[in-house]
Amino acid sequence: MVREVKWGHSGSQRAGKGLAALSRRVALAGAAALALGAMSPAQAQTAVKFTLDWVFQGPTSPFLVALEKGYYKAEGLDVTMDPGQGSAGAVQRVATGAYDIGFADVNSLIEYNAKNAGKEILCVFMAYDFPPFGVHTLKKTGITKPADLAGKKLGAPVFDASFRLFPAFAKKVGIDAKSVNHVNLTPQLREQSMVQGTVDFISGHFFSSVLDLKARGVKQEDIVSFNYSDYKMDVYGNGIIVSPALAEKPEVVKGFLRATAKAWKEVAANPALGIAAAKQRDPLIDEKLETERLDLSLKMNVLTPFVKENGMGDVDPARFARSVTDVADAFGLPAAPAPDKVFTNKFLPPKAERMVAP
Repeated sequence: MVREVKWGHSGSQRAGKGLAALSRRVALAGAAALALGAMSPAQAQTAVKFTLDWVFQGPTSPFLVALEKGYYKAEGLDVTMDPGQGSAGAVQRVATGAYDIGFADVNSLIEYNAKNAGKEILCVFMAYDFPPFGVHTLKKTGITKPADLAGKKLGAPVFDASFRLFPAFAKKVGIDAKSVNHVNLTPQLREQSMVQGTVDFISGHFFSSVLDLKARGVKQEDIVSFNYSDYKMDVYGNGIIVSPALAEKPEVVKGFLRATAKAWKEVAANPALGIAAAKQRDPLIDEKLETERLDLSLKMNVLTPFVKENGMGDVDPARFARSVTDVADAFGLPAAPAPDKVFTNKFLPPKAERMVAP
């Protein structure tokens, strides 16, 4: 049975109102679509692949905080974040286009750019104003000063930043780097091998090697460290690097740096935020160990006098130029790249947004 519907006056009014409401909804949807079309690529959730230089740890937790608190998303960035296998590897990942952005030792970048003129990768944010590089030994070896390293066994992965800069350190302290016997070790065996006595000293980031030795039962007072920055090696440490393709998208780069700087400020003020983020990504981390590692990195590498005065991310131009020359000499490069082919501050947020205080 079909029911006949008769439209009276009130029915016509309801129909008219319904059509009017529908028209308004269509108009609003059209306006929204136009607004979306007018958005910048970053606002439209640009996919960005980001690689760390190493595993998820306390010092790199600001990136995780920015990701988990939605700071990248607020900048219109859909960021995926992966651990790395050394700075040289992170540089290669970005160079090949497999990743858009990386966190890597700027000295590895200097070497790459010197050998790849016209294909340079830029560092756009200096995170470690003081480098964490150095070599470490135990009191039981009898090594008490850099000169004692000559003729000894050095355990290190070939891609380790401190190992690759060891020739420059040796030159500064007056020993022949070739007199040192290198034993190629994986990162997992480095500290263990020194504890067992199969090598005399190791190279590595201070906040990694020293704390990993302590985690293996070595007392702080039994560790002897020679930090490169204490021996007139005025080089920089890790920074954020971008691919040539991404450098052509300034708003994407600027958005990533704004979000990262915001998170780093929060972690510096409250390190527990960073550890919680790292723990969420890797539930097996030792929270106490990573808290100490983060604290060391902030005090030694991030919150330097220059950063406290000028904010994170930038460099001292004269010092950076010297460091590029020193690194080129250490790596035996035919020529040092121009500093502006390695670092630029043109993507940095305003100074006020980069001021970091514990």
